[in-house]
Amino acid sequence: MTSTTGEVGVHPHPQRWAVLGVLCLSVMVVVLDNTVLNVAIPSISTGLGASTADIQWMINAYSLALAGLLLTTGSLSDRFGRKRALLAGLVLFGTGSAVAAYANSSEALIAARGFMGIGAAVLMPGTLAVLMQLFDDRERPKAIGIWAAVTSLGFAAGPVIGGALIKHFWWGSVFLINVPVAVLAIAAVAVLVPESKDPAVRRPDVAGSILSIIGMVSVVYAVIEVPEHGFASAEFGVPIAIGLVTMTGFALWERHTTDPMLDLAFFSDRRFTGAVASGVLAAFGMAGSLFLLTQHLQGVLGYSPLEAGVRVAPMAIALLITSNTLGQLVVKLGAGRAMLLGMTIVASGVALLSVGTTYPPTLAGLVLIGVGVGVSQPVAVNALMGSIPPERAGIASGLSGTLTELGSSFGIAVLGALLSARFVASLPDGVPGRSLSEALHSGADIAVVREAFSNGMTVSLLTGAAAVFLGGVVASVLLRRA
Repeated sequence: MTSTTGEVGVHPHPQRWAVLGVLCLSVMVVVLDNTVLNVAIPSISTGLGASTADIQWMINAYSLALAGLLLTTGSLSDRFGRKRALLAGLVLFGTGSAVAAYANSSEALIAARGFMGIGAAVLMPGTLAVLMQLFDDRERPKAIGIWAAVTSLGFAAGPVIGGALIKHFWWGSVFLINVPVAVLAIAAVAVLVPESKDPAVRRPDVAGSILSIIGMVSVVYAVIEVPEHGFASAEFGVPIAIGLVTMTGFALWERHTTDPMLDLAFFSDRRFTGAVASGVLAAFGMAGSLFLLTQHLQGVLGYSPLEAGVRVAPMAIALLITSNTLGQLVVKLGAGRAMLLGMTIVASGVALLSVGTTYPPTLAGLVLIGVGVGVSQPVAVNALMGSIPPERAGIASGLSGTLTELGSSFGIAVLGALLSARFVASLPDGVPGRSLSEALHSGADIAVVREAFSNGMTVSLLTGAAAVFLGGVVASVLLRRA
């Protein structure tokens, strides 16, 4: 069965919910790996004798490959088939995981992580594109909500699973666990997922692919350098300039070539632009805030990585419940109002995290974030994917993933920089402030250090909340007029 048009909504695939389970399993293995790695870092550092720079590259190699390739792989999935892309991505990701598990040097693990990033980039656009093909307008918001909830659940479950694996096995087990899951997903995709692709025969946009890869890798690399060198450094300035110039060249090329990889006319649709803009702002605010929250839970509230992971889980549970119970309310409100409501709730939750000197306010904030995402994310994804021809669903999903990755990277960099500046300014003279861990182990009063970190976190989280709320306003204006 090859689906290319809106016929799917008229004759829904009989096994669509089983297929959704397969898609969620595929997404889960990718999301889990990112959060599991954070727990394993101390063990990896000891086991491989890895330096701080090595550890950073183990994380960054994955991010660079993912962000750099998502646009190209999304386009390729439209051209050659989303089922093929899912299978290829799972094979690459599983193979990279096996190599990472038994890596005997930092260099080998860095290379394996880059390979895993390539696999994730091939895999991710196909999951959402297939989902959009199989579900009609009535069922699609619920399906997207489940897909989004699984993503959040992976974020929360990662530290729990990682902590349990590290406790009982060696550090490589956090990668090896991906292999049987990938094998299971490959078998399920092969049996259950129907093939779908763009029926039009388009010439490969080689120049566009090269420009997009160079541009995105340069921009993400620049952002990665911010925590170490700052925004005023050459380490940030040179790659960001290369990235901006290259992406400008990419836009000009896509505008004039006869078979563009990314049709810039998509941006003339208010639904597309509204969903993209709100998604970037939401990713900026949420990714940066949740990144800081993990440090807060462990460094200020004193939880272990395993305990911290358990305490983030209510966000995913709230998201899952909301996305499956408030569908009719969202329909009655309309896309614009639903986006404003959902992202206002998310912004309120992020703001509430800023007063979380104990866990109860943090719990309330996480529940609000889950509820808000459960309302807004299905609307945003439906608006984005519904504004383009079904046969181009892969490139749209790739673009959404690329911009979300960019928003997340900038959110972590900017909110992290705000936190660092405020943290250092609040510390007593003579206390090192390069990191919370360093300050806590410097011999200074722990209560003073934790209060300084909380001061910095408040400024950062309120900034993140403002970005999310702005995203809701932008989406509301554009989607109401669509």
